Amino acid sequence: MFTIEEVKAHCDIPCGVYDPGAAQYAALSIIRFMDLINEIPDSVPSDKDNLAKFTRLVQQKEEHVVIAKNEVTIIWGDYFKEPQIEKHLGVHELVHSIMIDGSKCKQGLHREDALSLLDKINQFAEMFWATKEIETEKKISSYAPNLEIVVPVLKSA
Repeated sequence: MFTIEEVKAHCDIPCGVYDPGAAQYAALSIIRFMDLINEIPDSVPSDKDNLAKFTRLVQQKEEHVVIAKNEVTIIWGDYFKEPQIEKHLGVHELVHSIMIDGSKCKQGLHREDALSLLDKINQFAEMFWATKEIETEKKISSYAPNLEIVVPVLKSA
């Protein structure tokens, strides 16, 4: 009948399944990739193995920045409606700031930019869970770079 070339969507039904955890994981990964990149000796241009490692790490860093930004914008654009925005008036500025930090992470290798990105994504996660009246807590991630993330308090069944 007709041909569909390509379709992409999170779920514009809306499905109601949103979680900032993927953005937090991506932000932690960005920090880890930056750490690994900065551990590579300065001899990269003359060492092909290190050059290959450097190239892969930069590529993964870039991909995870896109993941972090996409996950936040999906929740912000699809989930945050007037009632949530009224309770969290700073959400627009926070999301814009996350986008700026994400761009800084793509442009450079400064760990402080990635730490700022994670901090703001954690603020966004706290805001998101508050809209659902779900209590949160701060936990240290169980994998490198072992940094603090905001997670929902899980209830026993």
